[in-house]
Amino acid sequence: MVDGSISITMIFDAPPETVWKAWTEPEGVKHWWGPKGFTAAVSKLDFRVGGTYLYCMRSPDGQDFWSTGEYREIIKNQRIVATDNFADEEGNVVPASHYGMSGKWPLELLVTLKFQEQNGKTRFTLQHEGIPSGENRDLAEERWRESLKKLAEYLKTEK
Repeated sequence: MVDGSISITMIFDAPPETVWKAWTEPEGVKHWWGPKGFTAAVSKLDFRVGGTYLYCMRSPDGQDFWSTGEYREIIKNQRIVATDNFADEEGNVVPASHYGMSGKWPLELLVTLKFQEQNGKTRFTLQHEGIPSGENRDLAEERWRESLKKLAEYLKTEK
C-alpha cells in the first residue's frame, strides 16, 4: 500500500460485469454512492478515457459534498483509474478545506479500481491515494467501507 493511501479488497457476490455496471452507469451509482445515511443526489459520468464525472453525496443533515475527476485508464470489466478531487456544484476543483476538512490534502487524489473474476464472484480492490494520514485517512477508509457495503446490498437486487 502506498503511504497516504487506502486499500480495500472485498468479494462481491456478483460477476465483474455486474459490479462494473454499478460503477459505470449513473443510475447504478445513485443507488449506493456515499457512506451510511448519505444519498447520491447527483451522478454524472462521461465514462471514457479523458472523460469526467461529477458526483454529489448528501449527508443526513442535508449538506452536499461534490467530487469530480477524470478517467485516466479504463479496461472494461477489469480496471478503472481516475483522479479524484473535491469540487463545487459546477464541477470546479476546490480544496478540502472548502468542506471544513483539516490536514494537507492535495487538490488531486488518485483512485484505482480492480475487478477480478473469482468463481462467479468479483474480487474487488479499491486503492485511493493521496489522503493525509491519521484521522482523515481513518475516516475516509471507514466511509469507503460503508459505501462498499451499500454497493454489496445494491448488487443483490441486480442479479
